[in-house]
Amino acid sequence: MALDPRIKAVGFDMDGTFMRTRVDYVRLSNCVVEEFISRGAPREMFEGVHYKMDLDEGYRWLEEHGMVESKEEIKKAIADRANEIEIEHADIAKPFPGAVELVNRLRSMGYRTGILTRGSRYYATTILGAYDLLGLFDGIVARDDYDEETDAKPAAIALTHLGEAMGGIPPKDILYVGDGVTDYMTAARAGSPFIALTSGRTDAELWKSQVSEFLMREPHPGYSPGNLVIMDSIADILDIL
Repeated sequence: MALDPRIKAVGFDMDGTFMRTRVDYVRLSNCVVEEFISRGAPREMFEGVHYKMDLDEGYRWLEEHGMVESKEEIKKAIADRANEIEIEHADIAKPFPGAVELVNRLRSMGYRTGILTRGSRYYATTILGAYDLLGLFDGIVARDDYDEETDAKPAAIALTHLGEAMGGIPPKDILYVGDGVTDYMTAARAGSPFIALTSGRTDAELWKSQVSEFLMREPHPGYSPGNLVIMDSIADILDIL
C-alpha cells in the first residue's frame, strides 16, 4: 500500500492515535448524563458510554420538553466539567513512538499536517505544547473551536474545518487517521480516505464490527468493511511512505 497521489494532507485524531493519553471517558460521558438528569431527564434515555451521543440525546430531550432556553447554560456546565476531566492526567500524556518522526517525514515530503480532536482547545494545546509539538501542525481543530453540537466529530464539517485550518485542503484530499469508529464516521461522511489504528481502545475485530454496523445504518459509496485499512500504530504509516 502507498499513499494515494491525490492526498495533499494528513490529519490525526489526538488521544489514542497521535498521543498516548489517559482520559476517563466513562466520567466524561457521566458528566453529560448527570447534568441532564439534574434538569429532570430520565437516566434510562442515556447510554452512559459515549459523550457525544449522550449529549445529542440530552439536547433532543430539552427540545421535546420546551427547555431550549437552558441549552447554553448546560453547554457551559458540561464543557467546564469535561475540561477538568480531560486535563486531570495531562502530565502523563506523550506522543506514541514514531508519531513525531512520521509528521516530520510527511512535512518534508510536502504534505500538510493537522490534528482534529474531540478534546478541548485548552487540553490539546496543553498536552501538545508540553512536548513543543504545536509547530508541527498546519492546523489544529478542537471540539470547542466551533459549535460542538453541529460541527464536532462525527460531523463531516469537522474535516472541512480541519482542511480550512491547514490552508484550504478539501476533505477528499485529506487522509484522516484515527483509533475509534467516531473518527471513521467523520471520514466517511466527509469523503476522506481513512486509516484505522488499534493503538486506542478498538482492536481489529471491533473495528470491523463497528464499521459494518455503521455502514449498514448509513451507507457511503466507496466505504466498506472490506476496504478498511487497519494498522497497529501510527508508526506503521512510515512503512507506506
